Amino acid sequence: MWKNILTSFSLVFLAELGDKTQLSTMLLASKSKSAIPVFIGSASALILSSLLGVIGGVIVQKYIPQQFIHIGAGISFIVIGILLIFGKS
Repeated sequence: MWKNILTSFSLVFLAELGDKTQLSTMLLASKSKSAIPVFIGSASALILSSLLGVIGGVIVQKYIPQQFIHIGAGISFIVIGILLIFGKS
């Protein structure tokens, strides 16, 4: 259990550093009189999007074999990487 928690935390934490969501949150906090509401709103949004990801993962794995999910995820990351390299994102 702890391995899954630490792995999930690490991956999400590193993926979110410096992305558009974090930059948007920084901008909102800089314009706000209080950072607490911005923190609560952004943290709630991340929790909800993570919940949707977990629910989606549970549903998908019931109908699609894990090997196909891994292959699909790998292909998706390669395509996204190619698009980023050529400036298509």
